[in-house]
Amino acid sequence: MSDNPHTEAREAASAAPVPASAASSSTAPAADLPDDALLIVAMPDTVLFPGTVSPILVGRESSVAAAEQALRAERPIGILMQKDTENQEPGAADLYTTGTVANILRYVTLPDGGHHVVVQGVQRFRAKEFLSEQPMLTVRAERIEEPEAQGTVIEARVLHLRQQALEALQLLPNVPPPLVAAVQNTAGAGALADLVAAYMELERADRQSLLETVDVAERIDKVSTLLAKRIEVMRLSQEIGQRTKATFDERQKEAILREQMAAIKKELGETEDDGKSQEVAELAKAIDEAKLPPEADELARKELRRYQRMPSEATEAGMVRTYLDWLIALPWAEPEPRAIDIAAARKVLDEDHYGLAKIKQRIIEFLAVRKLAPHGKSPILCFVGPPGVGKTSLGQSIARAMDRPFAHVSLGGVHDEAEIRGHRRTYIGAMPGNIVQAIRKAKARDCVMMLDEIDKMGAGVQGDPSAAMLEVLDPEQNGAFRDNYLGVPFDLSRVVFITTANMLDTIPGPLRDRMEIIELASYTENEKFEIARRYLVRRELESNGITETQATIGDDALHAIIRSYTREAGVRNLRREIGRVLRHVAVRIADGSQSRMDIAEGDLTEILGQPRFENDVAMRTGTPGVATGLAWTPVGGDILFIEATSYPGKGGLTLTGQLGDVMRESVQAALSLVKHRAGELGIAPKKLSEQDIHVHVPAGATPKDGPSAGVAMFTALVSLLTDRGVNSNTAMTGEISLRGLVLPVGGIKEKIIAAAAAGITRVMLPARNRRDYDDIPAEVREKLEFVWLESVDQAIATALEPAVSAPAPD
Repeated sequence: MSDNPHTEAREAASAAPVPASAASSSTAPAADLPDDALLIVAMPDTVLFPGTVSPILVGRESSVAAAEQALRAERPIGILMQKDTENQEPGAADLYTTGTVANILRYVTLPDGGHHVVVQGVQRFRAKEFLSEQPMLTVRAERIEEPEAQGTVIEARVLHLRQQALEALQLLPNVPPPLVAAVQNTAGAGALADLVAAYMELERADRQSLLETVDVAERIDKVSTLLAKRIEVMRLSQEIGQRTKATFDERQKEAILREQMAAIKKELGETEDDGKSQEVAELAKAIDEAKLPPEADELARKELRRYQRMPSEATEAGMVRTYLDWLIALPWAEPEPRAIDIAAARKVLDEDHYGLAKIKQRIIEFLAVRKLAPHGKSPILCFVGPPGVGKTSLGQSIARAMDRPFAHVSLGGVHDEAEIRGHRRTYIGAMPGNIVQAIRKAKARDCVMMLDEIDKMGAGVQGDPSAAMLEVLDPEQNGAFRDNYLGVPFDLSRVVFITTANMLDTIPGPLRDRMEIIELASYTENEKFEIARRYLVRRELESNGITETQATIGDDALHAIIRSYTREAGVRNLRREIGRVLRHVAVRIADGSQSRMDIAEGDLTEILGQPRFENDVAMRTGTPGVATGLAWTPVGGDILFIEATSYPGKGGLTLTGQLGDVMRESVQAALSLVKHRAGELGIAPKKLSEQDIHVHVPAGATPKDGPSAGVAMFTALVSLLTDRGVNSNTAMTGEISLRGLVLPVGGIKEKIIAAAAAGITRVMLPARNRRDYDDIPAEVREKLEFVWLESVDQAIATALEPAVSAPAPD
């Protein structure tokens, strides 16, 4: 194709032979046709665009007759596409009405009787009327002139389309240079759009639509849109081909290098099989010594045979070797019986932990059962309590008491089931789950395994790990636990599982049902003091490199640290503060300014700063409308202040302090009960209807919820509306009903410990919580006066100060 892609075709047309049939047959003289008539060649699947040259194969008698008649009369023909490609004898109704006027450049009769015609599109036409269908299709045609297209907008579109066309040509293999030149040199906007459309791979409906689009700007936009999609397809296809070729080339290169390496080693007299054979023999011996169960043994030997046949350089060889190492390293053999000394176990628990009498008793019972029935199915213990109360260290003490290895698995933040069951070996970098990994690390199938923070697992897109834990923690199922990586059952029935959690609410019900819950409550001040004196001080002395002859911390100082510098359920912060004190001592001893220091209460301000916590109950409950409640939190008990005030309004209620839905409903219930009993309480009706009430719970940045503040809410509202103060030494908890009943609540032990620590001397509790009285430590019970409430009337009589004067009647 030259600068004008159609020149060659025109020159060839001058030498085109006239077929014999054209000289002998005459169906309708050309002179009889009107000037606007066109002889039609119907094409089943071809659209010819103006300005383009295209070969067409003519086979139907009517089309052959039309082509021969046009050639004889030196007339153009009209190219129309069929609507249905399967129609062998299309009539007028079967053709599109918009086509292309074309000149015949060459007409060749093929040896098989077919007719090959090379045509050049001239311009668009529209069939106005079909004059005849036999022996050839003839139409009265309206030729469509190419509209003028000029202006900057058209120029910009032409430039963009030309760039797109050149980009598409670069993505094609073996593009003829004349076609590139034609795209570069075609000047007309419509001609360029037709040229690009002619050489694009398009659906027949899209080609016909472009032919019927006369407006140049609209035609360019359509071609540009279709070409953009085509370029994207070609680009993706090219990228896929390049990646496939690169992968194939890499594999071919690897195979060639292996062959060359084998040939080199053969020439040097080196045999690769010697080292491989020795390695396989060692693995076979290790499999024999591992005492695998039959199913695992069969799989291990099968994988060993695969490994033996693989080249050492093969990628899969490393994966198989890693798998065999895991199978061999696991403790498959039946563990030897271990003697359990109950007296020694008691001694270990007392050495490691102070107090916790009920907890220790349950652990001793657990150990006794294991001693009498070593192969029995033991329960799964779950230690639940606030942070820092010694849940994890209890598990370590159990392992020491049973003389078994201790394995620790942290479940906090785990949201992938594969973390428990492992990944399948088909994945790159696959590993067994945390359970199997911990057993391999412990090197014992009867280890004590601590599953820490089981309440902090979460489901994700990779599955729900808590569902996988159902099998692990079920004594009826875990004897044949199947890790996805191992692919064979592994017996977990001899593992002593112990779990820990801060709260039970987030543990799914089926999983919680598999465990025996043992609750660890907050420590009292006396328990914290004993723990600090017996354990924490000694450990911090060792951590800071100080001996007992160089530093001591007095009892008064320890009590002061507990009361004024820490406020927690456990002893973690207490240990940190003791560490701060001893580091201060370490600096003095290291710089030579002191050789020994005895820390008393008066030295703490210099070392730790001003006290962080103080007893502010009396100050905050000195005015009417303020009551002290008791709350339970995941980190232990706490006191909660309820503040109520009023101002002129219309009886509205405002609630602040990050209150949850349940606590908001408690305030509403308390206010409704106050309104119902206004007469009995001596509250003037106008005080309720002409004033708005605002209830606030301080520490507004901390979310609060639950029904147990109902008694405190009711007391604060009655105190406000009767102008009677609440006793500053009284705290209360309990849910209320609209009948004035006080209902039981949870967390009594933690709440009472918090009240005692805050300086409260009297607590009001629901009468139905008497069952929790024995769980309260004796030293705490001795400090407090208990008032058991059946109804809110008792709460008002006990908590409120006497009225100064009777309220004036309305």
